[in-house]
Amino acid sequence: MDIIPPRSAGPIRPVPQAAPPTAPPTAPPAAPPPSQPLSPLPPSQPRFPEDKGSFKSILSTIGLLVSAFSIAILLNTFVIQSYQVDGQSMEYTLQNDDRLIVNKIPRTISRLTGHQYVPKRGDVIIFNQSGLPGFVGQKQLIKRVIGLPGERVVVADGRLSVYNSTHPQGFDPDNAGTYQTASPTTVGDTDVTLQKDELFVCGDNRPNSEDSRYFGPIKTNQVVAKLTLRILPLNKVHKF
Repeated sequence: MDIIPPRSAGPIRPVPQAAPPTAPPTAPPAAPPPSQPLSPLPPSQPRFPEDKGSFKSILSTIGLLVSAFSIAILLNTFVIQSYQVDGQSMEYTLQNDDRLIVNKIPRTISRLTGHQYVPKRGDVIIFNQSGLPGFVGQKQLIKRVIGLPGERVVVADGRLSVYNSTHPQGFDPDNAGTYQTASPTTVGDTDVTLQKDELFVCGDNRPNSEDSRYFGPIKTNQVVAKLTLRILPLNKVHKF
């Protein structure tokens, strides 16, 4: 058998290999910026100024409240005051629950100057009175001035008469027309000459008033204030 030699495969050329990928050229690192001088941070500011301002605001508010309260007390004590009528002794001039404003300035001035305050006849006044039945201590009453220091006041036979140098025969102050009483008669049995510091007072509702006919004259230093204005009820606002 013939043996056929294998065909020569011919010269072998090596397969060219792909060149490895080349990395793109890298840019040189940027130069760092020139260093700047560092300024120290300002120290943190303490909060004292703000806290101090708040404290001052609180003190200011407290001061305003104290001042307002003090002014109210001073006005109430020495200038004017509000009162509410309790009872019927001054009808028909004043009714129960009427709200009043009284003037304390004349009494305050009299105390500062050392002179007694003597209201006018017919004035409606507030005064302190002690020794009233069923009441311990002083009670403030509201009545009308009838007799002035040095005058003689007589209540008899349902009439009230005042005697002084101008009217030696006596006169009835209820007939002066400056006010109106609830009754045309004044019950009682009184004959008193007033001292230089005494006043005789009566309620306008004579049958229902506890006044100088029962507890006697009052001292001028018992007077607290003079009625100036009725503010309530609104439909009866009146200046006295």
